[in-house]
Amino acid sequence: METINIVSIMTIAFFGSFGHCIGMCGGIVIAYTGTKVDQKWGKTKQAMAHLFYSFGRILTYMTLGAMFGYLGGVVTFNNTTNGILWIVTGIAMILAGLSLLGKVKFLTLIEHSFLKSSWYQESFKSLLRNQSLLSFFLLGMLNGLLPCGLVYSFAIIAASTANPFYGAFVMFLFGISTIPALFSLGFFVGFFKDASFRNIMIRLAAISVLLYGAFTIYNGYRYLVEPDRTILQCH
Repeated sequence: METINIVSIMTIAFFGSFGHCIGMCGGIVIAYTGTKVDQKWGKTKQAMAHLFYSFGRILTYMTLGAMFGYLGGVVTFNNTTNGILWIVTGIAMILAGLSLLGKVKFLTLIEHSFLKSSWYQESFKSLLRNQSLLSFFLLGMLNGLLPCGLVYSFAIIAASTANPFYGAFVMFLFGISTIPALFSLGFFVGFFKDASFRNIMIRLAAISVLLYGAFTIYNGYRYLVEPDRTILQCH
């Protein structure tokens, strides 16, 4: 992957995690911190618990990335389809950026939560009653399945790689870039409730998403107007 894409993906995910992700998943982090994390544990064990939770999320994201990367490879046969896929990805990123700014309801419309499903509730409650490190990892995997517009946007990027390995890598970059926010939330719950801080991070994330979306559309445009351009498996 090109350096600009790696940096862009990590920047968007990092800023987005302090804004959108804390709003979406912060409640779960607070819930398991208050229920599963014993305050008598040392800081090292508490840190390990939060990391195992994040590792579980990342595994789910990477699995989704590999699936979307494979699907992208199935439909990407030539420069035209490759260009169209990149343009669709760019448009989705721009809609996500505008949604973060409150201009459209793109993220809201595609975040149909299944928190009320009996399967999810029973699994969630069962894992909350367990304090093993494995249970934190499994809870993270479960949380990774929750519908999230930002995750969907990166899944589209994963599809545009047209490669299961690079698709998984995109989602790996997304996952590790969200660790600082959600990991810190477990220790400093009050700080992240500050509305002004979250608003600043959301705006920074939105700007990053918009810029990357425009760059992605430009990439797709080049495929459409340059028929001799070499098709790369990841850009």
